[in-house]
Amino acid sequence: MSEHLDAVILAGGAATRMGGLDKPGLTIAGRTLLEHVAATVRAHDPEAGVTVVGPERHRPRASYVREDPPGAGPVPALRVGLPNVRAPWCVLLAADLPYLRPEHLAALAHAAGPANGAVLVDASGRQQWLTGLWRTDVLREALAAYTRRSLHGLLGPLEPAHVPLPGAPDAFDVDTPEALSRARANLEKPTDA
Repeated sequence: MSEHLDAVILAGGAATRMGGLDKPGLTIAGRTLLEHVAATVRAHDPEAGVTVVGPERHRPRASYVREDPPGAGPVPALRVGLPNVRAPWCVLLAADLPYLRPEHLAALAHAAGPANGAVLVDASGRQQWLTGLWRTDVLREALAAYTRRSLHGLLGPLEPAHVPLPGAPDAFDVDTPEALSRARANLEKPTDA
């Protein structure tokens, strides 16, 4: 797949397992989690448009929109973010992916070429619906016909290609204080004295 993509990054959840902290605003290695995800998208495709569904912030540079009511869940969030997508492909991402790299997006793009989309799968084979790449027109049609709230229910029938995450940490995202501590330990290099 050589066509451009745009990104919808979901950044408006309640972060209950993080004690209600502003999870997208937490920092690892000098950048917020949200800044890291947006930078990874732009490293993969410098022309990518980035839409963040969540509270507006000074950084990263993006279009910001909110679902109504805020925190209504990933499907309502996708409904308000997807209209900003102009590219033929849409990458749907969580805002808490400090391990996400351009090569993950390249692997999704390669696998998605002949399919409706592609999604990363963890070591147990479970689809990570908030790390997927989709044909924008197929995603729009599916969303227009969908009346429930489950991302699995929306995206599973599109039969995406599965892209394994070899060598990835058990927690690819940051949902708990423990996962945040592990990510900081893994990704922040100690400074030489």
